[in-house]
Amino acid sequence: MAKAKATIGIDIGTYSIKILGINKETNEALFLEVRDSHGVQKGRIKEPSEVAKIINEMIESIERKHSYPIENVFVNINGSKLELIPSSASISVGRADQKISEEDINRVKEETKMINLQSNNKKIIEIFPVEWTLDGEKESRDPLGMQGFKLELEAMLLSVFNSDIEAVIDSLDGIDISEENIVPGPIADANAILTPSQKELGVALINIGAGSTSIIIYEEGKLLNMAVFPIGSSNITNDIAIGFKTEIEIAEEIKKKYGSCFKKTGQAKKINFPLEIEEDEDEDEKKKKEYLTFAEKDLIKIIEARTCEIFDFAQEEIKKVSKQGLLPAGIIITGGGANLSGIVELAKKEFKLPVKIGYCKEIKGLEKDVTLSTVCGVLLSMTGKDSLYSPENKFFKKIKKIFSNFAP
Repeated sequence: MAKAKATIGIDIGTYSIKILGINKETNEALFLEVRDSHGVQKGRIKEPSEVAKIINEMIESIERKHSYPIENVFVNINGSKLELIPSSASISVGRADQKISEEDINRVKEETKMINLQSNNKKIIEIFPVEWTLDGEKESRDPLGMQGFKLELEAMLLSVFNSDIEAVIDSLDGIDISEENIVPGPIADANAILTPSQKELGVALINIGAGSTSIIIYEEGKLLNMAVFPIGSSNITNDIAIGFKTEIEIAEEIKKKYGSCFKKTGQAKKINFPLEIEEDEDEDEKKKKEYLTFAEKDLIKIIEARTCEIFDFAQEEIKKVSKQGLLPAGIIITGGGANLSGIVELAKKEFKLPVKIGYCKEIKGLEKDVTLSTVCGVLLSMTGKDSLYSPENKFFKKIKKIFSNFAP
């Protein structure tokens, strides 16, 4: 029996880099490799050579542990320089019978890209139709096959700096990767977590990562708004370190073990956090040497303030599309920051909407892990992109060469 082929998703994040392999036919997870990230700041790759070194080490590790031939590879792009821009265009229908063809659809989409970007170093990487108009009549869905003379399109264009795309490509060790293999992080999150019903009703998905937070908003199945902010859960750790005058590593441990962002009723308590541990060689017992003592309410106050700031940024994006308090499917929170105790309660208070934690449910064999949303979504974004991986594709050839030892 032929061995299953692996489709690879790579999530390059501020805190960690993840490589997930799945069987595309069954959506079953085959392997997952996670390493600490270096050379990434606020979701943007600053030192591609450092990232490339880590990814190459991960690939070598996967090669030693597994023997799946690699079929396809996708990677994310993130950071606050991802920008959504409104645009519109119109064309005359090309066919003599006035039936709208695929060529007409593609032509009007290309016309929407003919806008002046604020920077010459930016480019359009995706087009999201918002509303079609045919001979003055608005159409909610794709007008392919309909009959008319004039086709208009209002769309949202997703732009990014060329340098950010180049950084992603360089992070894959100079592989000649096609841009279609690169998936924007917020789009990947939406593909992993949101259902068609949620997108139809109206929903906002917030991914709180280590170095950045993203929000993406849908209604009536359409993308309304998207933004990435250069603030994340690492800012909470920094605040704890400053507030308690301690090291970052200790602050991170305190956040993970005791952190909460919502005040609960009950008796206020003091927490003694051990700073050092000394081995007693004679009795083979551990003696706690020094403690950091703090009030639980002070920790909550620090975390709540920064989390509310993150929610304020998200609320501003919701206000831009006039949907504050008007998203029936509510707010869904994912990413590492979603692990904070009390975050659902605080979000309900701030947004005045239903709130829940979002996990990817489409890939089999994975635990419920909010940190895997983007890497899962990168893989689930492959629909309709299989043609990228023809044997002639240079990226496919290079990946095939790298993993040539996988096949038994």
